[in-house]
Amino acid sequence: MNDATDPTATGPQPEPLRFFGTTWVGHDGGYGLRRAGVAAGSLAAAVAGAYVLRLAYEGLAIAQVGGFVNGLVLIMFAVCTALAFRKTWEGFTRRPADPAREDALRGLKAIGFIGSLLAYFVRSLTEAPGEKLLRAEYETARARYEKRRGARTGNPAARKKRPKRTKRP
Repeated sequence: MNDATDPTATGPQPEPLRFFGTTWVGHDGGYGLRRAGVAAGSLAAAVAGAYVLRLAYEGLAIAQVGGFVNGLVLIMFAVCTALAFRKTWEGFTRRPADPAREDALRGLKAIGFIGSLLAYFVRSLTEAPGEKLLRAEYETARARYEKRRGARTGNPAARKKRPKRTKRP
């Protein structure tokens, strides 16, 4: 077992990724199969979602709501999908500067869920989604820990006590 994923190891521990756990650290434990599964699953979910949206659009056509409403719905889904893709993609490379704003965009991401699924698909072709960010944070934390640990000189409890100096008058 890799000492980075050992729960008894000292120092910083890697943060688990959704669908991957901590297999992203050493690319072990079925990492390749998981990446293929995430890619296939996100693409299949995006195709299924597009089909459901097509059925909803056909429902609007059957209801004869008019070209203006059909156009608005089409534009709304296209814009939300593009924004959801961009925000999801940015989330793979850096932490959000304002988490409250990200929470406010949750509804937009839900409407544009196809964009988020496509971002997962594209990213999983090269790495586990979010792996680059977590790897950089983990390596920084490990380096900081090793630097702090290396600066120590032995066990302070085992040191010999020096005799107290008396003040001279």
